[in-house]
Amino acid sequence: MSKRLAVPKTYKLYIGGAFPRSESGRTYEVASPAGEFLANAALASRKDAREAVVAARAAVSPWSGATPYNRGQVLYRVAEILEGRRAQFVDEIVAQTGVSAAVAGAEVDEATDRWVWYAGWCDKFAQIAGNGNPVAGPYFNISVPEPTGVVGVVAPQDTALVGLVSAIAPALVTGNAVVVVAAQRHPLSAISLAEVLATSDVPGGVVNVLTGSPAEITPWLASHPDVHALDLVGAGEFDWVEYEIAAAETLTRVLPPESGADAAAPSLARIAAFTETKTVWHPKSLV
Repeated sequence: MSKRLAVPKTYKLYIGGAFPRSESGRTYEVASPAGEFLANAALASRKDAREAVVAARAAVSPWSGATPYNRGQVLYRVAEILEGRRAQFVDEIVAQTGVSAAVAGAEVDEATDRWVWYAGWCDKFAQIAGNGNPVAGPYFNISVPEPTGVVGVVAPQDTALVGLVSAIAPALVTGNAVVVVAAQRHPLSAISLAEVLATSDVPGGVVNVLTGSPAEITPWLASHPDVHALDLVGAGEFDWVEYEIAAAETLTRVLPPESGADAAAPSLARIAAFTETKTVWHPKSLV
């Protein structure tokens, strides 16, 4: 009896809640550190990036319009499903990076914990970042944080999952939509995470995942007028200053690359980086 051939999987993009192939039809091979073929991944193009931004732009209003409590429930649901698929993510991280199962398991656990941490801030962040401001006059003056809009993200390139989660989750807390360029060397966990998002309650378009070359995709995100913030946390090995210059043309907020063992570590500063502050004046009653 002949040995059965395995069916190789092609990991597709995640745009607008669907899993399309790249419009260019291009793919690239993903290999283990030992050079063993693992799968094919879609090689996103400029048009794919543009369609992802369109999907994200349409998703901003309903996502930011949801109650903070509801957004927190949705992000917590992502953590629940990620926990349930732990074994799959561990296997993929081991295959892509060559680390031990224990190390891979620790990464999946940390990524899950970070979803939970950010989920908990959805209905609390405005209380911390907002304020009733003292003014010299018969007025109430109140400042509240609001989402920036569409956030383009270059995920950390040296981790398969935890860096990706750390870059995506803070932008979602206040109601932004995200277009993320996954790690080129470790894209499998990114699309598996997209499958988790698709089977959670995250509305289509709130998170859009592109795989391929960040050096090819990021310039188009940086210069796109509907991208309101650009997180270059994982762009340190690329010509990121050029992305910053391109973003300046449309006054897009830019977060520079981060380095170290835990780039994009959880913090309230990362949530605040993707918000604008709206201040409202209202007269006090003179009676």
